[in-house]
Amino acid sequence: MENKLPKPMGLYPVSRKVGNLLFVSGLGPREAGTDNIPGLERDKYGNYLNFDFEAQVHSVFRNVKTALEESGSSWDKIVDVTVFLTDMKRDFITFNLLYAQYFKENQPCRTTVEVNALPSPIAVELKVIAEV
Repeated sequence: MENKLPKPMGLYPVSRKVGNLLFVSGLGPREAGTDNIPGLERDKYGNYLNFDFEAQVHSVFRNVKTALEESGSSWDKIVDVTVFLTDMKRDFITFNLLYAQYFKENQPCRTTVEVNALPSPIAVELKVIAEV
């Protein structure tokens, strides 16, 4: 699973099975094997040159789907989603529109919170619980 997903940013597993549930640690949009963040380009001083929130959302959903499948579950078995946004005012409407596309069939419980920052310069992170 490690080469198909970004490495955790600390000492914790990407996912853990307990009984018939799979707990997936918070995943952001970073690409596997790199620290590249889709839709984000910064200059050498850390200033934003390009920011595409939609690209980050699509990437985080890909990462979650991969984590689920690598752990013996699937997208349709998600029962709970926690969403972390760094700018609720700017990104909530866009996130909801994209979320609705991905969750037409399966509609898990969801909590969305704004956080001051995430451990890398990402704008969205998801934590999910799914059945195995």
